[in-house]
Amino acid sequence: MHPGDWHRIDDLALFLSRAGAFLHAQPALHTVPLTVTEALRTRGQHTYGDSAPVFGVLEREGEVRAAYFRTPPHPLQVTPLTPGDADALAVHLAGTGRPLPGVSGESGTAAALARAWERHTGETARPGERSRLYRLEALTVPQPWPAGRARIAGEADREQLMRWYDEFKEAIGGGAPQRAESWADARIASGGLTLWEDGDGTPLSMAGTTPMIAGQVRVAPVYTPAPLRGRGYAGAVTAEVSRAARAAGAREVLLFADLANPTSNALYRRIGYRPVTDFAGYAFTA
Repeated sequence: MHPGDWHRIDDLALFLSRAGAFLHAQPALHTVPLTVTEALRTRGQHTYGDSAPVFGVLEREGEVRAAYFRTPPHPLQVTPLTPGDADALAVHLAGTGRPLPGVSGESGTAAALARAWERHTGETARPGERSRLYRLEALTVPQPWPAGRARIAGEADREQLMRWYDEFKEAIGGGAPQRAESWADARIASGGLTLWEDGDGTPLSMAGTTPMIAGQVRVAPVYTPAPLRGRGYAGAVTAEVSRAARAAGAREVLLFADLANPTSNALYRRIGYRPVTDFAGYAFTA
């Protein structure tokens, strides 16, 4: 495996022209690069921060075999790799002389790249969050079904969505640098956020979905304020957005769950989600 097989690309359109078919071939495994690049394409390359995103592809015999991208300040995101290709990628990235805060990807790939980064840079890779990618099979309505109803969030919900977004980011330990205002405005404009509300119209929980691309939709985020948890609201709103995604024609409905949270993993299984593969993150420090 040769580092020269890896090619850095700074232009999103060029990256998609070269890697698009590869990413579309396995939409479940590539759900993150598909949804992030679609957001960058439709809302501009600086959607996720002030620094320009960077992309790259592994090309061999004229065919793309893997890809990576990074939207600063986030870690590198990479598609599944062999250990040899992960080692070559570490050499390629180290050769740019640019700092790299970490990596996230399929568990085996992330671990292989983390070890290779340590070998080639002398930095330390510290394990971070581990998550499981799930795919919806047969949707099962959770029981007991809570009182209330689902509805699409609208402009009148903007302040509520902004507060919940900030609470959600704090709960997961930071998250995206996107401002709550722009996040709420984008979700309202796309109709990509559903609320579960009580009979008086008070929002109790929310679940979002990414736009459909390559036939896949990913449920994210799912959030219920701490005082309202354990009452079935998250299960109800997740089931509703999952049903709506299927009704809209999605061939695959996906979501990630933090492996450190057994409650959410059990909930998604009850609804009808089944594991696809595990993902892991590593932080790099000098």
